Amino acid sequence: MTKKPFVGQSTIANGLLDLVHIDVCGPLSIPARGGFSYFITFPDDHSRYGYVYLMRYKSEAFGRFKEYRLEVENQTNRLSGIRKKLRDTTSMIQLSKKIFISRNAVFLEKGFLSDNRRDKVWIEKSSGEPHHDSTTSFEPIVHTDGVPVLRRSTRESRIPERYRFMGLTSQLDNDPKTYGEAMSDIDSDKWLEAMKFEMDSMGTNQVWTLVDPPNGARPVGCKWIYKRKLGADGEVTAFKARLVAKGYTQRPGADFEETYSPVAMAKFIRILLAIAAWSIYGLKQASRSGNTRFDEVIRGYDFIKNDYDPCIYKKISGNSVAYLVLYVDDILLIGNDVKMLGDIKAWLSTQFSMKDIGEASYILGIKIYRDRSRRMLGLTQSSYIEKVLKRLKMDHSKRGVLPMRHGIKLSKKQSPKTDEELKRMSNIPYASAVGSIQYVVQCTRSDVAYALSVTSRYQACAGEAHWGAVKSILKYLKRTKNMFLIYGGGELILEGYSDASFQSNDDDAKSQSGFVFKLNGGVVAWKSSKQDTTADSTTEAEYIAASEAAKEAVWMKNYI
Repeated sequence: MTKKPFVGQSTIANGLLDLVHIDVCGPLSIPARGGFSYFITFPDDHSRYGYVYLMRYKSEAFGRFKEYRLEVENQTNRLSGIRKKLRDTTSMIQLSKKIFISRNAVFLEKGFLSDNRRDKVWIEKSSGEPHHDSTTSFEPIVHTDGVPVLRRSTRESRIPERYRFMGLTSQLDNDPKTYGEAMSDIDSDKWLEAMKFEMDSMGTNQVWTLVDPPNGARPVGCKWIYKRKLGADGEVTAFKARLVAKGYTQRPGADFEETYSPVAMAKFIRILLAIAAWSIYGLKQASRSGNTRFDEVIRGYDFIKNDYDPCIYKKISGNSVAYLVLYVDDILLIGNDVKMLGDIKAWLSTQFSMKDIGEASYILGIKIYRDRSRRMLGLTQSSYIEKVLKRLKMDHSKRGVLPMRHGIKLSKKQSPKTDEELKRMSNIPYASAVGSIQYVVQCTRSDVAYALSVTSRYQACAGEAHWGAVKSILKYLKRTKNMFLIYGGGELILEGYSDASFQSNDDDAKSQSGFVFKLNGGVVAWKSSKQDTTADSTTEAEYIAASEAAKEAVWMKNYI
């Protein structure tokens, strides 16, 4: 015996988004790639066009609905679930100053109320259901005497956290940007003294030769750069003024490779500091002016330039060894013979205009702590992190436990989709924050390398989810800003480790590589980055990561 089919009438919605069906399916016995065990569908009743979103958890349904709503309302210019004729209208009675809301307001667009009707306001009776009859019923509103007094809150009005960055530019410090600003600054006398010192130093070191320009030539201009140099505790230790050429006015291809500012790589400095901590080496620091003749002069004093970093020199005399690290106009001397270091500094003072800073305690924004008795050396960037947090208005935020919460997945799908989102994100200093975190990772913080690698991919299309991940890193740095990178208590043996994740990137299914190298108890080199090629298996991803680590190991072995 068979059952007869149901016979009934079905109606289809009159317009787009008037009726949308929603259904959730799952959990699936076999999850999809990426760990998705659920999916949710949004078919439109009128057009039969539908959307499907994958979910890892059923609790993500509401978030997927909001994503779907923003998508379809932006494309169709219609409000989902709200018919145009049912939108509420807010009105105010002029005499009683009362405000009421009506679904069925009538607008008198072609006339005005007569004088004998000004004491009454006519509105259409509203009910919960829409009606379509042509007859309209009205009733007068009786107004009351007196105007109600609005209660004023005594609480302090504070802008929401999400609006704190509106209008914030990526300003670094309050240092003058032009000569006029320097002369109107509260420390104008200090800037004048710094400029005079710079000009005297350039003359002493024969930085330039004055000549007449050729006919038709347009000389490259110059400008002043001002910088307050900070100490290990954030205090102002010096006022620096540098006269630089406007390189952006050069003609492409003309002397582009002839000039550079020498800066040693951070990992080279960490390796030398790890060796210094193990060998109780001395650490001296000096500041010099002029770079034109430095390489030629320093080679004349039996220093040998490193083949892998042109900013590091080594001098050997019997059992004494000295390293000279160059970063722009500062010098770091490391050696096992204090007398030899003193002789080098005295000789350098005869060749260049130099200032002896004494025992090294601050380099490249990194504070150096030394315990000779225990053969330990520590590095921290607490002052720099505090300055970054203050600049990004995160100095009063909560402290984070992890640089990136477990289970967070970022992708280009989370990028802004509406003009309002694009406008809001354009006022957020995303790239500036990522750049500041990158310098911290480059110098001392290997624990944030993975989180930085993920968030730095979305600087051109950052959304709210991406910005939330960056703020998590900043909150974590706030909690751990006083932590140290310690060298000491270990052997002078290079140890390396590598690892990989399989197809962890949702955008292109590429894997993540990572490695870390230790020397004398502390890490000296690290990296976390997305692999260039797509691995077909976990084994292939591990081999790619191991290959990158092996290249770094060979390179570091040759350097050491």
